[in-house]
Amino acid sequence: MRARQVIIMAMTGTTFVACPAAAADASVIPQAPSPAPVPPTVPTASADAARPVLGNLAFLGAAFNAALRSAYAKTAPAKTAQAKTAQAKTTPAKTKKAASLPSGVATATSFWDAQTASGRPMRYRTIASPYWPLGTRVRITYKKKSAIGVVDDFGPAEWAVAQHDIPAIVDVSERMMADLTGVASNTVHVRFQVLKWGKGGVYRHSGTGYKLAMGHR
Repeated sequence: MRARQVIIMAMTGTTFVACPAAAADASVIPQAPSPAPVPPTVPTASADAARPVLGNLAFLGAAFNAALRSAYAKTAPAKTAQAKTAQAKTTPAKTKKAASLPSGVATATSFWDAQTASGRPMRYRTIASPYWPLGTRVRITYKKKSAIGVVDDFGPAEWAVAQHDIPAIVDVSERMMADLTGVASNTVHVRFQVLKWGKGGVYRHSGTGYKLAMGHR
């Protein structure tokens, strides 16, 4: 029994001795000083801060383009309506102008000359007229076949125009005549249609067949 008490006391004494030692050790551990409060810093303006940044320019450019698209979307319907109105106003005039180009039935003769009044070489598409300006484009139709010719020469002569039942206001190349009728040297009734006026010279402004050439009945 006594031995047990001794053991307990010894153990208790050890415990009591150890605890003060631990407390003493703890009391001598240096404590880290508390960090001093950092005063708030005021940002200072620099030369670079005042310069535009590339990213900002790209953003501004995108915003500007978006604003333009938005403005265009608002005005597009009005512009489209105005364009349609303008087209509606001009279409009748264009149609009237196209309809006023001469057309009708005439006598066509054939020819082939080494030289033409325009200076161009004789070719398949060469036609001649005393009344149509050089460069005029004309569709010539015989029965169901058609060919488009260009006025590069003047002719026929007045007497040749007048000797036919319908004035011979157009000469076509022998190659075109052969293509249309099967005979190179021929005189036939054809339907003509002026497609576009030329800007060259005119041989005569009056004579037999002039009214027919200008589309006047």
